[in-house]
Amino acid sequence: MDDTQYREAIAREIVLTRTFDAPRERVFDAWTDPESIPAWYGPDGYTCETRSIDITVDGRWCFDMIAPDGQRFSNRMTFLEIARPSRLVLDHGEDVDDDPNRFHVTVTFDEQADGRTVLTMRQLHPSPQRRAATISFGAVELGYQTLGKLAARLASEPPGGE
Repeated sequence: MDDTQYREAIAREIVLTRTFDAPRERVFDAWTDPESIPAWYGPDGYTCETRSIDITVDGRWCFDMIAPDGQRFSNRMTFLEIARPSRLVLDHGEDVDDDPNRFHVTVTFDEQADGRTVLTMRQLHPSPQRRAATISFGAVELGYQTLGKLAARLASEPPGGE
């Protein structure tokens, strides 16, 4: 990637990072367990209603994110790479084919010496304009709320799902 391509990619990217007080296998499993991800995914006050879920390479999670006022937002995640326990790559957008606003997501799970996990989520949007629109409706704050819900779920679950 040359310097121009790098600058263009940065203009389309949103990066969120959070450290979790849990081993990376547990954090990774929370993202890939069909029972777990719908329980925590989404910002504060939102819930997820799964229509179908297949967390395998080329599999999809089709769901409605339901706002506190009852408004529904259709979503589709298509899983492109699953490298347990270090990396997930997926496309995320509305639950329609050829969604022009679909964005590419890479989630990495980095194990720390103290047993904690640093999660980095990189969203690559289709254009700088789409990135700006996403930021303007509060997606960064909503993304951090979602990661907060994941932290709460990990804290409330005993290790090993006991």
